[in-house]
Amino acid sequence: MDFDLVLQGTVVLPDRILEEGYVAVRDGKIAEVGLGVPPAGRERHLLGKALMLPGAIDAQVHSLSQKDQEDFIWSTRSAAAGGVTVIVDMPYDEGNLVCSAAAVKRKIDHAGPQARVDFALYGTVDPEEGPARIGEMVEAGVAAFKFSTFGTDPKRFPRIPPALLDACFAAIAPTGLTAGVHNEDDEAVRSYIEQVKASGITDWRAHGLSRPPITELLAMHTIFETGAHTGCAAHVVHCSLGRGYDIARAYRRDGFAATVECCIHYLTLDEENDVKRLGGKAKINPPVRPRAEVERLWRKVAEGDVWLVSTDHVSWSENRKTNPDMLANASGVPGLEVMVPLFVKGAIERGIPLTWAARLLAENPAKHFRLDHIKGALTPGKDADIVVLEPRDSVYDAAASGNNVVGWSPYNGIRLPWTVSATYLRGEKIAEGAKVLAEPGTGRFVRPLPRQVIAGAEA
Repeated sequence: MDFDLVLQGTVVLPDRILEEGYVAVRDGKIAEVGLGVPPAGRERHLLGKALMLPGAIDAQVHSLSQKDQEDFIWSTRSAAAGGVTVIVDMPYDEGNLVCSAAAVKRKIDHAGPQARVDFALYGTVDPEEGPARIGEMVEAGVAAFKFSTFGTDPKRFPRIPPALLDACFAAIAPTGLTAGVHNEDDEAVRSYIEQVKASGITDWRAHGLSRPPITELLAMHTIFETGAHTGCAAHVVHCSLGRGYDIARAYRRDGFAATVECCIHYLTLDEENDVKRLGGKAKINPPVRPRAEVERLWRKVAEGDVWLVSTDHVSWSENRKTNPDMLANASGVPGLEVMVPLFVKGAIERGIPLTWAARLLAENPAKHFRLDHIKGALTPGKDADIVVLEPRDSVYDAAASGNNVVGWSPYNGIRLPWTVSATYLRGEKIAEGAKVLAEPGTGRFVRPLPRQVIAGAEA
């Protein structure tokens, strides 16, 4: 038999959907995608109405934000169960800013033996060192760089002020990699936080009031204008506001590389229901916004203004998320296990074609991190990373699956019409239903294809 694995079902591609389509795999790579009677294979599954999508690439994961908490052993387990076959891990690890080639290598060596799915890495800079080590991190294999216009912590998550951001963008521009930036204006946020504290409001309302829309939008102009000035591809790593996507579109219209990422929580949760109910467990920066804004973001998905969708996953221990003083809680939520079914649910409910799932969860992230030579599509020659979803109702419960280091989730209790039934990494089944089959060490470090210079022209 010519093929190692053949799957038949509804194949979801970025530009079309193949009802009664099939995917055939040979030697860990996609070998053939077609319609009609599937060919024979050593392993062959006729999956009926099940959806088959390219394995998701989660562009924003924090595996090491809390010491001795999640680590790659758990983040990649959640990923495998959720149909995520590549995670791109953020450089803000508690006790270790990933800002040198040595730090990148340490993290690869640390993550490799634990990872159950493939992983890529972001790099950043130490504000005291500036852009000096950007070149060596590119050589070490980082897939992008991450900065912040807001200083969460001077050591672990520092603010990069405008002149330094400009210098970093200028250093990154020739490499062809993207500069991703956390978009909250430091001065504005600090002013609003002081106003909220002076008002005496400490409940669920405090967070949104401390970071109103203007704090995001001011930062986005800074980020995109810095990209325009330096010729560097500028990327906003999360935006909760429809207006932010309009700003990016205007820069693209003017010929600049300006993209925005939407996190799954901004497409799922709202302030007046979920933040009110969950308090600290729905505290995220930038904040979850009102339901009207959630629906506006789905329209931006349908209009093509969202470049990719991620989780910004972080599994804080429960004691870091349950302080009655809203502003005293850690920011961020876990989402790796449930991003794909949440996006599919949201798109179907709004009549948005599922082709957007293939594009925003796989194809565009692969392009974004220059991994598209091996990842991101059900295309012959690329890695056979596949997620299968069955039309089976389930109610999400993070504790029930056993795949999460924490038992809480802001998505607990949400009914999912489509459930991940299998995940394949390079043609090998790494999860079946909620059961993760991949052993630690199954995942590999993946790095971007180097930028090639051909006859004096960059390619």
